[in-house]
Amino acid sequence: MQSLCNRDDIIIYRYYPHGSKNIADCFPVDGDIQYSDFDRIRSMHMICHDQEPLMETTASFIHKTPKFKKSNIEYSTDPAIPTSSFKAHLNVINSVYDEMLLVHSERNSPVVSYLSTVGCRPVYYWSHAVIAGDWYRFAEHDPDLEFDPTQIKKDFLIYNRAWSGTREYRLKFAELIVKNNLATACHMKFNPIDSNMHYQQHWYKNSDFKISTELGMHFPLNETDATVSADYVAKDYESCGIEVVLETLFDDQRNHLTEKSLRPIACGRPFIITATPGSLAYLRSYGFETFGEFIDESYDTITDPVSRLQAIVDVMHHVSNLSQQEKILLWNNLNHIAQRNRQRFFSAEFFDQVIGEFKSNLAQAIAQTQQHRSGLFYQQWLAAQSSVPLTSKELSNIASLINVASQSSGGGVC
Repeated sequence: MQSLCNRDDIIIYRYYPHGSKNIADCFPVDGDIQYSDFDRIRSMHMICHDQEPLMETTASFIHKTPKFKKSNIEYSTDPAIPTSSFKAHLNVINSVYDEMLLVHSERNSPVVSYLSTVGCRPVYYWSHAVIAGDWYRFAEHDPDLEFDPTQIKKDFLIYNRAWSGTREYRLKFAELIVKNNLATACHMKFNPIDSNMHYQQHWYKNSDFKISTELGMHFPLNETDATVSADYVAKDYESCGIEVVLETLFDDQRNHLTEKSLRPIACGRPFIITATPGSLAYLRSYGFETFGEFIDESYDTITDPVSRLQAIVDVMHHVSNLSQQEKILLWNNLNHIAQRNRQRFFSAEFFDQVIGEFKSNLAQAIAQTQQHRSGLFYQQWLAAQSSVPLTSKELSNIASLINVASQSSGGGVC
């Protein structure tokens, strides 16, 4: 991102340790650089929250807002403190810019719309495409991924590890698999404990997902951890016809596809996406083909989450009831599309589309942010350093800093 920005007046922040969703774990990429006060004052500040759904940390933005203190910053749980003051955690409040850049990876998002009203300038970037390109790069050359319909033993491959939080729909999905007698047609395991809680004690955000089936009786135990997302198992793809991808978001309106949806594409396999409405259309917007010519993909347009789950299971039920001869014909037809998708995934054209989109969105956001440079938050920060109102000289100095920041912006816009 630093090389794509081509500027010396943007400080980029990312979450570390990797996978954290806590704003307190957001640090500059160049952690070894000691930014001067002038660097912070003149710079734009860009948070990269482009791997997890923003919903996961919205509560942190709102309820864990910091308050000003003379020598440092401490957190306050007082919701009455203005939401925009969460910028203080990153010393963004020391900037003359009124907005911070927020890099995210979700479309059709009311959360993004909300954050844009409290001092964030959104920059959409499908970072998962770049991550998946790195994680699954060997799949372009892996001889064990050669397609052979005679090796397919299970109709469906389903990775079902976690079910807490936004993934609670997976409990209902597993129950539907059992009730539709599809368990034996699936290569699928189940983890009864997630986030230190047994699924039978789970409190459902959406009560329509509540189940009564003893899932542990129907699936082998899943003992994998989160790191498996960064890899693929060739023998699973060799022995299964279609991957049913269980995405992070399902009971939501946002489109937020992760590396999970790109793994079968990289491995040259057909897929059904269990995600939010419009997810197949999202993939098609990046040049990928889906499989509506051979399987019913109308589930992608169903807004009710339980009805969408049932529609997906109905598609699975139809496929599972085909004769062996019909299945081999289906596997071959789907494979032609899957191979074109694989070629697209590893093409320079796809990578250039993703990067070009980010560069365009960033350039537009930078241009808009430059129009909002009043020094308002910098004034608040200065005022917080003492209980005395700012003098006319201090206000004049702020105006000068705004002008200096404008003149010292480095590089062009991307």
